[in-house]
Amino acid sequence: MSENQKVILVTGGTGLVGKAIQSIIENDSKSDELWVFIGSKDGDLSNLEDTRNIFKKHHPTHVIHLAAMVGGLFYNMSQNLDFFRKNMQINDNVLSVSLEFGVAKVVSCLSTCIFPDDVTYPIDETMIHNGPPHPSNFGYSYAKRMLDVLNRGYYEQHGKIYTSVVPCNVFGPYDNFNLQQSHVIPGLIRKLHDVISKDGDVFTVMGSGKPLRQFIYSLDLAKLIIYVLRTYNEVDPIILSVDEESELSIGDVARLIADAFGFKGTIVFDTTKADGQFKKTASNAKLRRILPNDFKFTPFSAAVKETVEWFRNNQHIARL
Repeated sequence: MSENQKVILVTGGTGLVGKAIQSIIENDSKSDELWVFIGSKDGDLSNLEDTRNIFKKHHPTHVIHLAAMVGGLFYNMSQNLDFFRKNMQINDNVLSVSLEFGVAKVVSCLSTCIFPDDVTYPIDETMIHNGPPHPSNFGYSYAKRMLDVLNRGYYEQHGKIYTSVVPCNVFGPYDNFNLQQSHVIPGLIRKLHDVISKDGDVFTVMGSGKPLRQFIYSLDLAKLIIYVLRTYNEVDPIILSVDEESELSIGDVARLIADAFGFKGTIVFDTTKADGQFKKTASNAKLRRILPNDFKFTPFSAAVKETVEWFRNNQHIARL
């Protein structure tokens, strides 16, 4: 390894976003960068000694921190304490060991669900701590917010550029399609696949279908995270999201997934199930100010088709 070579450690590197970054880096590698992708099999980041051992092995100069205990709405609602404690342990270990090993820069991944429940829209980076998050996922949300607090502390006391990105809802190949843990798009893909495999003609969607969300394709997010690692040198977080006008209802998402499968049956909305937050529209104005003008987001319908095709062809390796 040359003296000037960057060693970039990606935690959570075997998951949705980590795999997307791997895919982009295969075609966008730089000679002074060595990329290392680790997953849960490489060690338990909620354990301090495991974390130290990972850093001893790879000696990273930069870290993209994606690892987290994650899950969809209903899993979050039933496990708030576990989500808080586990994510706090993971995040504290990764940042403290990064300091210990002289890591120059850490980019951690947050989520738009961390924003206050009672807020004006669109939300932006200044609003993260302006009130409590939605009660359905307060454990995960508060733990993620604390990453921003830690980043500020490491900058003030140690001069470190530890920062964070805040993606809107991410989906794509290598997502978690386990119905107990999945987010909305992989959950709907898995559910409709199961309906079709049993020759069913009714696709039931939990909730009213009315809530609005912004969705970013994992390959687009990967490009943006790499861009942030290479060029963004502020401690303040930055939202990585599609534009506000790209917001879709859950009902629209279900219909586009049905189109991607070629499903001709009936879509039913089970209004006895919780909707969660009605909307959490995020502004990407800060991102747009620094992003090259030629950056284009993948159209949602095309990204959903690619994700459905990946799931159909890769169930032997998909998380089910």
